[in-house]
Amino acid sequence: MTVRPIVDAVAGRRSYSRVTEQAPTHEELLALVAAAGRVADHSAMHPWRLIELRGAARVRLGDAFVKDARATGPDAEKLASKPLRSSLLLAIVSVRTKSEKVPGWEQDAVASGVAHILSLLLHDAGWGVMWRTGHHTRSKAVHKMHGLVKNERLLGWLYVGGIPEDSKEGHRKSIDPGRFLSALE
Repeated sequence: MTVRPIVDAVAGRRSYSRVTEQAPTHEELLALVAAAGRVADHSAMHPWRLIELRGAARVRLGDAFVKDARATGPDAEKLASKPLRSSLLLAIVSVRTKSEKVPGWEQDAVASGVAHILSLLLHDAGWGVMWRTGHHTRSKAVHKMHGLVKNERLLGWLYVGGIPEDSKEGHRKSIDPGRFLSALE
């Protein structure tokens, strides 16, 4: 494994909308999740959890998409197949706890930070990753399928798999940092 400076690794990150069936094992994920869990976390609340979806769990998620949309026919088939785009999905869940010091939005930000750092770590380990969100994250059927409770919010899924050899997906253009960084005097 080649160690790259962190700036190069982050600058080289990209999303892969198409991945191969290969995916990291549960055991391979553990070290990456442990590292991602080091995200800045006010009061060390750890207001997040991840759910691995493989095999039949992805089929059940597709069924929940169909139920949510009340879709039939070809529309239902298309929705049901969405979670099958990758052999591993990692559901990102924000677990909100009542706190005088840490508002809910900040707890969601921690969960988002974990997801982003995990996507960077997976990318650096050679996996293709795409964070998918959308209205299904707010669906009762999808929440039930994931076993979420009242204080949990589904922030989306990391679709994880091997990078296709013929991948032609390009890198995003670099931003103009001066446009986004200002100083107060």
